[in-house]
Amino acid sequence: MALALGFAPIRIVQGLFAIIVLGLTAYDVSSWSFFSSWSPSSINYLLFVSVWTLLALAYLVITPGRYEVAAHKFGILAAEALTALFWFAGWIAVAALLGDHGCGQNWGPCRAATAATVFAAFEWLLFTATAILAALHVNRTRDTHSTKHDPAIEVHPGT
Repeated sequence: MALALGFAPIRIVQGLFAIIVLGLTAYDVSSWSFFSSWSPSSINYLLFVSVWTLLALAYLVITPGRYEVAAHKFGILAAEALTALFWFAGWIAVAALLGDHGCGQNWGPCRAATAATVFAAFEWLLFTATAILAALHVNRTRDTHSTKHDPAIEVHPGT
């Protein structure tokens, strides 16, 4: 139960960072499209990853408590690991874009992309940590053949 309560702050920060990156990348996509009628694919990808994260967090937070059949330990591990992989690819791609173009000028979208890259890197670290915890849980329970969800890894809103 203590582990379950410990996940709630991490999930809140993950959701907050995803919303911040969503706003910053939406501004970037809008600004790039306004100035040049297109936006870089790496910025578009980071926008996708932030939306994916909100959907993954909905799965990771809601299913263990309400839909135990859908909250299988391998499904949770897959959602955690895939989201961590997406964030890693996203922040690396945008960092490479910014390195190619440079941000020497005071151009707002460039600064927003830099901030989005920093938040995306922290988001990658958070999801890597929770993916490691999920992998440890799968390893710890590998000898049990039960498909029932372990309530020890649930996120509880508060008691």
